Amino acid sequence: MATKDQRIIVGVDGSEASLDALRWAVSYARGVGGVVQAMRTWHYPWAMQTAPAQTDANVEKQIQGELDEAVTRADVDTTGMTLERVVKEGHASLVLVNESANADLLVVGSKGRGAFAGMLLGSVSQHCANGAHCPVVIVRHEGHA
Repeated sequence: MATKDQRIIVGVDGSEASLDALRWAVSYARGVGGVVQAMRTWHYPWAMQTAPAQTDANVEKQIQGELDEAVTRADVDTTGMTLERVVKEGHASLVLVNESANADLLVVGSKGRGAFAGMLLGSVSQHCANGAHCPVVIVRHEGHA
């Protein structure tokens, strides 16, 4: 039996597949009475070695804006439910798998921004499917060939 405090994490990178995943997660949460956490991650490229600390706040603000824009583009009705917007530093696949340890469900799009043409799954969705600590739903974008 579902409880009101089910935690549903959805990875949102702004890609069409991630917006479909957010729509699916909100619809599912309505049915089970869950809380959706739309999660956007960011990280500095490995070649930088260390991140400049003074820019972290600026980067977080920019990423938060990108997440807010993606949620707006998804055009989901959140009346009467909770949709939290969370920004975390780290590679998407690692953050989502780590966060899944405290979640009831992890939802991701089949391919994000960095996917290679022709792949059925992107590296993040594949990593989540293999490593998550909770059930995973992978939503494929309808316009995907």
